[in-house]
Amino acid sequence: MALCARENSVSISGECFCGDVSYSINGPLRDARSCHCSRCRKAFSAQASAYALVSPEDFEWITGEELLTLYQNSYGFGLQFCNKCGSTLCGVFNGAVHGITLGCVNGDPEVEIGRHIYVGSKAKWEIIPDGVPQYDEAAPGDP
Repeated sequence: MALCARENSVSISGECFCGDVSYSINGPLRDARSCHCSRCRKAFSAQASAYALVSPEDFEWITGEELLTLYQNSYGFGLQFCNKCGSTLCGVFNGAVHGITLGCVNGDPEVEIGRHIYVGSKAKWEIIPDGVPQYDEAAPGDP
């Protein structure tokens, strides 16, 4: 499990493309992964997601919380995105932020992708670099 090296250091910040929604994290990022399933490709408008977990109590919206739109499925999982520029900023579970999209982090979050999941359904044109574990579906122990 990839942990962030900032556990007792400066907070991590992030923002959407237009800059109107921003957040701060005062704790470590953990369990960074890249998901290559067709749903993540659509949700992130990319070949895969780059996502890390965060403790909800460490996460705080700084600006633009009123600009967030929530998409949530019937199981309580969802994504929040800026309704002005469309950037996907975080994932939620039952209304609480549980992870962030690494593409919206400002600077180096000092975390590395620890695994690539659902590579069995990745886009045919994508080439995944060697050196990180790959799983055709969920990794062992993933929910």
